[in-house]
Amino acid sequence: MRTHDTAADGSNLLTDNPELYEARFPDTERLAGRWAEDCLRRYAAGPRVLDLGCGTGRDAAYLHAAGRSAVGADLSDAMLAYARSHHPGPRYTRADLRGFQFPRRSFDAVVCLDSALLYCHTNAELDGLLASCRRALAPGGLLVAEMRNGAFFLGRTELLDAPAVSGFSRQGVTYESTTTLSVDRAAQLLRRTRVWTADDGSPPVEQRSAWRLLFPQELRYVLAAHGFDVLDLHDGPGPRTEPPWKEGAIPGPTADADRLHLVARLTRHT
Repeated sequence: MRTHDTAADGSNLLTDNPELYEARFPDTERLAGRWAEDCLRRYAAGPRVLDLGCGTGRDAAYLHAAGRSAVGADLSDAMLAYARSHHPGPRYTRADLRGFQFPRRSFDAVVCLDSALLYCHTNAELDGLLASCRRALAPGGLLVAEMRNGAFFLGRTELLDAPAVSGFSRQGVTYESTTTLSVDRAAQLLRRTRVWTADDGSPPVEQRSAWRLLFPQELRYVLAAHGFDVLDLHDGPGPRTEPPWKEGAIPGPTADADRLHLVARLTRHT
């Protein structure tokens, strides 16, 4: 669920090979998990936490190690199998963030990191996620999310002007990705085309994905419609900002840069 890049045959280099995901996106300091735990402590969340779109399980395992009763949910069976093997502790289960079922009031917090929330491409899908969170959360429960900021793309093109090239190596194979971003204004999506090459003789693979571009005031509006009160909504510092979040850092006053960080409390329960 962390990455929905898909090739023409439905395959996904990183989701199908979670060890490559962790090599491509290392987080040896567990920055994302630490940031989430800091938010949970700041607003006195209870111990039961759902990591929605848990990917390889690193963040759920950090929350578990911090003393929380953590459940990791993802749509990728390969990611879940890897999480159970490499990041034990939490309970891992298959779920679609666009609509999932847990017993009512099962959790004190839902954590949704690394733009996972933005795989809800339509209003109906976003409503499905928030309605599912509302059912699963206890009264006063928190939603903690970290994602791209749609407002950043209003008048800015630096992430769109040229492809981004990056690479990593694992077990003697070097992988390189060339990523092109474009804005689909009518659908309010940030579309991504990524071409993978490897020096092991395998052919290039083109994968496509998209994120919903949500704007801060739009996000406040839809959260309020589902019974959430926004406590924090800011562009940094966070686990993927530059400079990154550090222990003791407090939320900034703006919501203008390329990442958006959200803490909301469920105040109206149905």
